[in-house]
Amino acid sequence: MADDAAQDLDDLTLHGVRVLGYGPAARVSARYGLDLSAVEDSLLDAEAYGWVRRTAFGGSEGWSVTERGKAETERRAARVLDVLGVADAVRAVHADFLPVNARFGEACTRWQIRPTARDPLAANDHEDLRWDHHVLTALRSLQGSLDDLCARLAVHLPRFGVYPPLYAAALARVGDGEHAWLDAPDRDSLHLVWIQLHEDLLATLGLPRGRDT
Repeated sequence: MADDAAQDLDDLTLHGVRVLGYGPAARVSARYGLDLSAVEDSLLDAEAYGWVRRTAFGGSEGWSVTERGKAETERRAARVLDVLGVADAVRAVHADFLPVNARFGEACTRWQIRPTARDPLAANDHEDLRWDHHVLTALRSLQGSLDDLCARLAVHLPRFGVYPPLYAAALARVGDGEHAWLDAPDRDSLHLVWIQLHEDLLATLGLPRGRDT
């Protein structure tokens, strides 16, 4: 998936590392449909500037963005918004995202916790199928909102088009009983994809996490 001309490969590579949080170059390449060797070269350049760091974790090697790199992603994102003249449009989507984000957070909490008479914070053992069904219904109802928000963004910034299919694929697997696809950190789970979308919006608008509610 190639992004608009205002955002080049170097921009997308650095931005991708920030959004993904941590991962190999292949993951950044796959997320945006970029040439792997070009992404690897771009990451080496970014490392030289102190924007990313390469570390080993869990037996594999990956990249993460530094504080300097975060500032650089926001500078570049602001330039793209200015070039395209779409800052107000993206801010409007972000405003509409916030209540949807709150609903998603509530659904995830209900998936993790099922209160009992003795323990209001009891972990959900997933033995109450009706409870889980209601949570899944809530998560499915959010899919339409996610599709709409990302469609509005993708008109200007095509990279936002990656989130709806990732969400749909993870939701289908959760519905098939693969519960790890709801919140596991080692795959494109519902929760991880949602966090990445939120981070993408924050990076695009230069907003600190936790202060956009």
